[in-house]
Amino acid sequence: MMYTWVKNIKDLCLWLLPLFVLLITSCENDLNKVKEISSNEVGTIVEPTTGVDIIMSDSARVQLHLTAPLLLTYQTKKPYRVAPKGIKIIFYDKQTQKESGNIIADTGILREDQKLYEFHKNVVATNAKGETYKSDELFWNAATKKVYSHKIVEVTMNGGNVMNGDDFESDDKFLHPTLRNSKGVFHVDENATQ
Repeated sequence: MMYTWVKNIKDLCLWLLPLFVLLITSCENDLNKVKEISSNEVGTIVEPTTGVDIIMSDSARVQLHLTAPLLLTYQTKKPYRVAPKGIKIIFYDKQTQKESGNIIADTGILREDQKLYEFHKNVVATNAKGETYKSDELFWNAATKKVYSHKIVEVTMNGGNVMNGDDFESDDKFLHPTLRNSKGVFHVDENATQ
């Protein structure tokens, strides 16, 4: 009786072995397909560029100056560039050619087809008046000439007044900001009212 049971297990194993082999090979094919799809999604680095220093001008007038220690170009359906080790953009006034503001961040993403620039982590933007805007993210749409953020923004004004908001939008010169759910600390000179 014991011998018959062992014999049946051997037969069962012989029948199940091809089934397991079929399952394992079909899993490998699916896994290869997943790897192929994910590699297409992520993109491939076309060219790393170090010591990036770009000046953009229009009619021989400097509009902006971009610097980054490293710029990686990714080739996907919509190519984009990433500055993973920091980025700085200085804006210039078209008429006076003086600096009108700047943006500094730990990471930058340039989506040139959409004219959209993303800044992430330790973003600090400064306008011509010396006011600073700090956030963990900032978007600059060069087509609409708007900057915005959907994360908390801290604005430090000239006199030392500080405002915070949950949402932020402004023109790309940071001169007409709008903050949602804003609150702030304002310094009042008591001697000025006497």
